[in-house]
Amino acid sequence: MNKFLFPVYAVILGVIIAKVSKQKKTWNTKLLLAFSGAFLLALTLFDLLPEVYEQLATKTTGLLIMCGILLQIILEFFSKGAEHGHIHLNEKGNRFPWLLFISLCIHSLLEGFPIHQHNDMVYGVLVHKIPIATLLAMYLFQSPFTRIQIVLFLLVFTAMTPLGTLLSNEIPGMSNYVNHINAVVIGIFFHISTTILFEAGEGHKFNLSKLVAIVLGVAIAYIF
Repeated sequence: MNKFLFPVYAVILGVIIAKVSKQKKTWNTKLLLAFSGAFLLALTLFDLLPEVYEQLATKTTGLLIMCGILLQIILEFFSKGAEHGHIHLNEKGNRFPWLLFISLCIHSLLEGFPIHQHNDMVYGVLVHKIPIATLLAMYLFQSPFTRIQIVLFLLVFTAMTPLGTLLSNEIPGMSNYVNHINAVVIGIFFHISTTILFEAGEGHKFNLSKLVAIVLGVAIAYIF
């Protein structure tokens, strides 16, 4: 049951953090992003990637991973990088951000697929979603959207990852394609995590706090 609920807990925690921090971005959010990027990348390398390469032909796996990277680039063209902590939208606009909504939902749906086979991956998704949900909630709370729109946005966003896990378990014949989908998800995870890790900080400095967060993320993922 935790494989369905942990992603939900992550969004709830992110909303709470956004409320407590009074919608102000802090250095803690940046460090959490760095930790989450390192943790997700390490879990993907240690757990998900080796099994996919065992199940599929090497060239096929590489092609699907590249497709995942390209898919994430396309999604970020519409979401403006919200999947790795950047929300560059016009807060004064009254139009509902459908492109952001759809892009985040597709991303969240796909990241739910590898969880059914790899229980450890649920922790990677959990840690990844907390800072993203925090920053997303900060944006929504400051936006001119109605409370109903904000609640519906967060509810659907929250449901997407468990839905992906459910689909991978319940659709007849899906087991024949799970490794193919997982390879695409690996590409998505690679792109997001490396973007987070290699982004320059303020003044283009890679500070000690971020380095420690990254090392901790990799070390904890290795222990898992």
